[in-house]
Amino acid sequence: MKGYIGEFEELVLLTIASLGEDAYGVSIKEDIEKRSDRSISIGALHSTITRLEEKGLIKSWLGEPTQERGGRRKRFFEITHQGKLSLHHIKDLRDELWKLSRTALSLAK
Repeated sequence: MKGYIGEFEELVLLTIASLGEDAYGVSIKEDIEKRSDRSISIGALHSTITRLEEKGLIKSWLGEPTQERGGRRKRFFEITHQGKLSLHHIKDLRDELWKLSRTALSLAK
């Protein structure tokens, strides 16, 4: 894998994957906030989404205009094959480090 994805990028990628066809800005933000019990700014999310798209890890498209959004369209996101490869790589790395650190990280007293 070329490059590195950070913790927040990983959360965004995994959230996009888990939301499937419902992955758009607000749904991604709300899901991350609910699951991580932390508040994130929409600006931080948009910066991360832009970076992930520039890296080729996600792609986006505009949905149809809706009346409840005043005729505006939602931008939806989907993880690319490269994004899936990046997630698998970081998971493999984390799994390897957890195995190596098992004794040191044991919570048993």
